[in-house]
Amino acid sequence: MKNVFFAWLLLCTMTVWAQKDKKLTDKTVDKASIAAHLRFLSSDALEGRDTPSKGQAVAAEYLRTQMELYGVKAFDQYPDYYQPVQMKKVVKPSEGVIAVDSMELRIGEEFLLINGGNFDVTSKVVYLEYATPDEIKSADVKGKVIVANAGDGQDVSPRAWFGLISDKRKAAKDAGALAVIELYNSAQIPWNVLKRYLSGDRVALDYGDADDSFPSIWVNNANQERSEAFIKAKQLTLTMSGGNVDRFEVFNVVGYIEGTDPELKKDYVVYSAHYDHVGIGQPDSTGDAIYNGARDNAVGSVTVLEAAKNIGMYPTKRSSLFVFFTGEEKGLLGSEWFVEKSPVALSDMVYCFNSDGGGYNNTSMASVIGLDRTTAEDLLVEAIESYGLTAGDDANYKEQGLFDRSDNVSFAKKGIPAPTFTPGMDAFDDEIFKYYHQPSDEFETLDMDYMYTFYRAYVLAGRLIGNMKETPFWKEGDKYYEAGKSLYNN
Repeated sequence: MKNVFFAWLLLCTMTVWAQKDKKLTDKTVDKASIAAHLRFLSSDALEGRDTPSKGQAVAAEYLRTQMELYGVKAFDQYPDYYQPVQMKKVVKPSEGVIAVDSMELRIGEEFLLINGGNFDVTSKVVYLEYATPDEIKSADVKGKVIVANAGDGQDVSPRAWFGLISDKRKAAKDAGALAVIELYNSAQIPWNVLKRYLSGDRVALDYGDADDSFPSIWVNNANQERSEAFIKAKQLTLTMSGGNVDRFEVFNVVGYIEGTDPELKKDYVVYSAHYDHVGIGQPDSTGDAIYNGARDNAVGSVTVLEAAKNIGMYPTKRSSLFVFFTGEEKGLLGSEWFVEKSPVALSDMVYCFNSDGGGYNNTSMASVIGLDRTTAEDLLVEAIESYGLTAGDDANYKEQGLFDRSDNVSFAKKGIPAPTFTPGMDAFDDEIFKYYHQPSDEFETLDMDYMYTFYRAYVLAGRLIGNMKETPFWKEGDKYYEAGKSLYNN
């Protein structure tokens, strides 16, 4: 009976605290201020907030001033709230030819340079089935160009193939090879689509290392029409010219609010979102060429602003860290830099509450990518349902791999529990693609009644996590569970 009584008492206490947090949420989240933030961050004046661009710099200054207004403190290392992020723009060679016997392939058409720069070599060829690191170690590749099929023969996803490139490239370089050429053949992402994404210049983090010109190349091999020529080739010539590297500096915007509990304030809950988008691009049918990024990710940026405003007035027991990332659209670059150079020890960050999204198609719900992966699941559901929404996850589109495609994964890889809060999306369908990375993604297309509800759910969820008695963690069996145990020594 005593245990039942204490369980009942604990439940009552938790309910009272949750009701208090909801009242505090409602005191600060305001539809007019949300609309003002969204309208400005997604305006034409910011020209799509590309990394780097003048529009993005203006957005960073706006976020900085708002945090200062809300009472967010600057770290000593970044007294102006700006964390410098060193990047480089790798301008790919404009001219390039692969010559194999009588066949000549041109860069940007029949082949794409994934990594590397200017190059000129005539070399022997060694053909490997997939050029996995183990295959490379077992072969004589020194001083030769490796030719292989893209992927590993197991996973059929081109996204997975792309993820294998760095390991293949490192193994090839370590073994003394000169280049890796992979034959690409997939109907999932046709070559014409692939060209649009991979033929342009590349932005990367600049850690001050020497520029790496070692080529990784994908060759169009639809229907395997070029396999025989490469397999039989004894040597080939690869020439590329016109490439260069431009270095620049952009900024994450970061600050914090100290917690109220003498012990729990040592822990930080991270509120994060990327504030960049894709800039100016191909005009749509109306002639509009500005990709405003209202959903992606002005919406997410404003969740963090609303959390900062609320917690600035009513701090939680745990400390709060607010960070807006640059360069997410270039490959999660700002968050990768942040976790390597954070002003707070990663082991002091107990949770990352990221916010990102490509759109919504269900205004009766709020989605959490990774909802069931951490022990804060019940609090997330409670916050969402408190505002009459249903809590959703990515069960209907797991194949998109969204958990590992936003800034939260930079934290997750280090072991920090890190889901992503996003507007209601029950399918990856035409309603999403209507706005995703399109000029049509503008403020005027947002449902502000829904946005108001969505923002309150995010802020309340953050408050509940910031005040929860137990320390949130990964659920056992999650692929990042062991990284978490290592980070927190538990």
